[in-house]
Amino acid sequence: MRFSIRVAALTAVLLGAAAPAGLVAQEQQAPQTADMAQQFGALEMVKDASLSPDGKRLVYLSPTRGQGVAVMVADLFPTPQTPRGVFRVDGEPERIESCHWSGNDRLVCSLIASVMVEGRALYASRMIAVDAAGGEVKVLGVRKSGSGMRLGVALNGGNVIDWNPSEDGHVLMVRDYIPQEGIASSGAGTLITQKKAGIGVDLVDTRTLRSRTVEQPDLEASEFISDGFGRVRIKGAVSSREGAEIGLRRYYYRKADSKAWLPLSTVDKDRQGFDPYAVDPALNIVYGLNRVDGRLAAFKRSLDGNDTETLVFAHPQVDVSGFARIGRRGRVIGVRYATDASKIHYIDADVQKMVDQLGKAIPHLPIIQVVESSEDERKMLIWAGSDTNAGRLFLFDRDAKTLGNLLALRPGLEQVALGKMQSISYPARDGTAIPGYLTLPPGKADVAGLPVIVMPHGGPESRDYWRFDWLSQFYAQQGYAVLQPNFRGSSGYGKGWLQRNAFQDWQTAIADINDGAHWLAKQGADAKRMAIVGWSYGGYAALQSNVLEPDLFKAVVAIAPVTDLALLRSDSYGWSDYVALRNYLGEGKHIKEGSPAQNAAAFKAPVLMFHGDLDRNVDIGHTRLMDAKLKDAGRRTELHVYKNRDHYLEDGDIRAEMLSTSAAFIAKAFAGL
Repeated sequence: MRFSIRVAALTAVLLGAAAPAGLVAQEQQAPQTADMAQQFGALEMVKDASLSPDGKRLVYLSPTRGQGVAVMVADLFPTPQTPRGVFRVDGEPERIESCHWSGNDRLVCSLIASVMVEGRALYASRMIAVDAAGGEVKVLGVRKSGSGMRLGVALNGGNVIDWNPSEDGHVLMVRDYIPQEGIASSGAGTLITQKKAGIGVDLVDTRTLRSRTVEQPDLEASEFISDGFGRVRIKGAVSSREGAEIGLRRYYYRKADSKAWLPLSTVDKDRQGFDPYAVDPALNIVYGLNRVDGRLAAFKRSLDGNDTETLVFAHPQVDVSGFARIGRRGRVIGVRYATDASKIHYIDADVQKMVDQLGKAIPHLPIIQVVESSEDERKMLIWAGSDTNAGRLFLFDRDAKTLGNLLALRPGLEQVALGKMQSISYPARDGTAIPGYLTLPPGKADVAGLPVIVMPHGGPESRDYWRFDWLSQFYAQQGYAVLQPNFRGSSGYGKGWLQRNAFQDWQTAIADINDGAHWLAKQGADAKRMAIVGWSYGGYAALQSNVLEPDLFKAVVAIAPVTDLALLRSDSYGWSDYVALRNYLGEGKHIKEGSPAQNAAAFKAPVLMFHGDLDRNVDIGHTRLMDAKLKDAGRRTELHVYKNRDHYLEDGDIRAEMLSTSAAFIAKAFAGL
């Protein structure tokens, strides 16, 4: 596989002087005359930052050209130094997804690439280890023994589940075991077979690659959860029927002094049942989520054999989304949820006090999160941001009581006036209040006379938040009022808000989205200049909105959209997720009525689409079908295909082109051209 071969050559791409700007140089601001599409389309200069165990070094990812990514390391003590490049990949096809510390001078990074397997776009991943100085690159590969022909291909290169299994430079990894057949190297010509298959857990020395099996491979296992000290306490298994996943997960646990697996819980496709997330060995409990009155809530469950389950936190209006954790052991410090913005209910009083103090120190950045900590939790890596600021990283020394300003995620926008995002709600046609967000152009106080872009989110089981959003901010800069509705079918508001889902109940979801446009018109927005822009499910919604109300929007922009529900189902035929997807989409007249490609004749607005040809989430066949159907119906359509790009189009130049092209397209449609 080309991906594997290129990973082995990483030692040849050390950055040296070619490294991106760092802590000092990065603060230079881009001129106000810079092209806004380039500024907003650019990827964040800082991604996935991590603090070393001793708190003295920082690692983060920074974009280069195209999909290229550089790994940057900065010494923070005694004073912060300009970051240096450790290594980079060019993004063709491999990209670096994350880097974390396995010791004070050793990194483990996850690489991913889009590949074609039997005609289907899939992701392949590998884990590599590298010194903080850039040397000794090693691939932490899948487990196999003997020599000869592989009986399978491992796309998943494994993942780290425990960064602190007692020895510096060692990690606990979940890895695929691949069966092999071959001829023994002794020369006797004996056929040998390695029959182990499934996922197992290994203790891996990231310097020497020596490893020891901690959990034998298990074909039924789907995940393992450790306690942060190198001991696996939870095992998950996905139920299947004739090799097809059916959406039922079973979990098992171990007592602290036993190797035996005991039943813990069962979780169904609607997430009913205790879903474990993190083990606290000091308390001998596991934290997890379960539903209360239809909403996800946080619980803790004993691991001593009594199976005592206790509520930790539940919110009366919204779901709990997960847990806030810090340190190499992943200690749980709070419960995550979102009303308007993302929030944390802290269960650690000291951390709560610290965050409250930080809020007073940086009041202009009201969303504050602990990203990482040193092993002793005395040095904290803090992110703070807002709706008009993509955020900054700070280093808080709890002993010295100092707050160091490290890096801006989007330095080029720090001096650009941005539009404020408002939390709003509006009535749907059945009277239901639909929550959402409205971003106005800088300096505007209301929507009177403004052109509109409605921007439904992807998923569909996702939601928008009060935060910086590069897409909505770009269009607000162009003079549009931008509405982001959390329509019925969105996640985060309980099981009832999900409906069956926003494909089966598309009429409700799309009507909620369209009603946002009608509401804006009643508030004084220009009803003759309304467009809709969406990505993934949002792209589907943008297209389907024209099926429901062809006269409402004057331009449609869809990025990587689903366009045909029958095609979406058939895309997975023969794969393990086929049954789950078939059940998710259901059967009935909505399969055709809810497919924009099957209703192209209803369109009146011109359509602009963008898609990568290696999209694992939504096959590019969807936009090609939609484009062909619109042309057959005599409608205006324009399709831009990006070669060797996936669903997320993580390429600053492509995103900039997409922004400028869509802005010109919408303006032209409004002009009636």
